[in-house]
Amino acid sequence: MKAENLELWLVRHGETTRSVAREIAGWSDPPLTDRGQREAEGLRPRLDGEDFDCIWSSDLQRAVHTARLAWGKARPDRRLRELNFGDLEGCSFAEVDPVYVEQATRFRDFRPPGGESCEEFRSRLEAFLNQLSPGRHLLFVHGGVIRSLAQDLGLDRFVATGSLVGIDWTAQRLLFVNEPNGG
Repeated sequence: MKAENLELWLVRHGETTRSVAREIAGWSDPPLTDRGQREAEGLRPRLDGEDFDCIWSSDLQRAVHTARLAWGKARPDRRLRELNFGDLEGCSFAEVDPVYVEQATRFRDFRPPGGESCEEFRSRLEAFLNQLSPGRHLLFVHGGVIRSLAQDLGLDRFVATGSLVGIDWTAQRLLFVNEPNGG
């Protein structure tokens, strides 16, 4: 008997004021820039005509706003938030201790001071995924969420804002990566 399939379409929110400034956002909630809004709107043609069993988003407004522009209404869930970067939130990468930058770049065995470890983050995401019904789900999320879920499937890097990544979660297989400007 074939196991029921769980397919995830993961959208990274559009560009924000923090991503432009190369600052860490984490659980803070900077707004989308004009470009970020265009990135979100640019996803609509790719998503039009697709069928999903449920549409989800992080509860942070940058993901909710991206969902609204790219698709419409989505069910917000706090478990889909970005990694909590604790004391590093709001800092530019240039002012963060290089040890933390290197650990964050690897995105394994990383615990920002005052924040959440990558292991805790991954457990939070898996708790969300474990409650999903079989089928195809569209999720409006953050770069760290996508990286954490796809890291062992051949996509071990952060994707650009406004990107769409497909994963066959049941088979643990990367289906596609669509980044703006052909990335």
